[in-house]
Amino acid sequence: MRYAFLLALLCNPALADRQSFPPVNEAERDVTLVSFRANLLNMVAERDIEGVLSVACPDIYLSHGGNGGPDELREYLTPGPATSEQDDDDREKVVETFWSDLENTLTQPGYFNEDGEFWMPHQWQLTLPASLDPALAYFVTAQDVTLRNAPNRGAAILDLISYEVVIIRDFSPIAQYQRVLLTDGGQGYMHSDFLWPMTGYRAALAKSETGEWQLCTFVSGD
Repeated sequence: MRYAFLLALLCNPALADRQSFPPVNEAERDVTLVSFRANLLNMVAERDIEGVLSVACPDIYLSHGGNGGPDELREYLTPGPATSEQDDDDREKVVETFWSDLENTLTQPGYFNEDGEFWMPHQWQLTLPASLDPALAYFVTAQDVTLRNAPNRGAAILDLISYEVVIIRDFSPIAQYQRVLLTDGGQGYMHSDFLWPMTGYRAALAKSETGEWQLCTFVSGD
């Protein structure tokens, strides 16, 4: 992960202090960035493939082990022919999910790193301890999210959780509620809509040698 924070987070239920990391969006520090991001989001909303390609870095990083660059980005953005393992509907769903994930990530609060790159979402700057499998770590993306004693909306509220890292050992992509472990050992259920995987998508915008903002990273994973 990135440099800004070291979490006192343990994999075992041994107690640690809970910490909250409210989002601080640093984009306003640069009006050219604000304008660029707004224009990029418009292109993404319109599913403008050529527009997005035109503002991507020549070596945009898109996957661990992939070639990167505009050709790989075009493949992700284009609902072209299905592979042998997909039908056309599956291919369209995969492409639309990529567009949606890109749009969602670009709307998140972000921060400038030491190289002047602007990264989103802001929680990507958190540093997780080496003892924690990052695939188990999730960030609570809102304030006062209910922690309940059962996986349904009518269950009793145990606590309200704001902008914390929690552990989910058995995440279910089809479940509305997930069983979470707090860093102080507390447990309960939270709605999936407010849980962002710490290995989830992040994006970086950076300036070219001529001073123009570009989309240079959009990737998920460790």
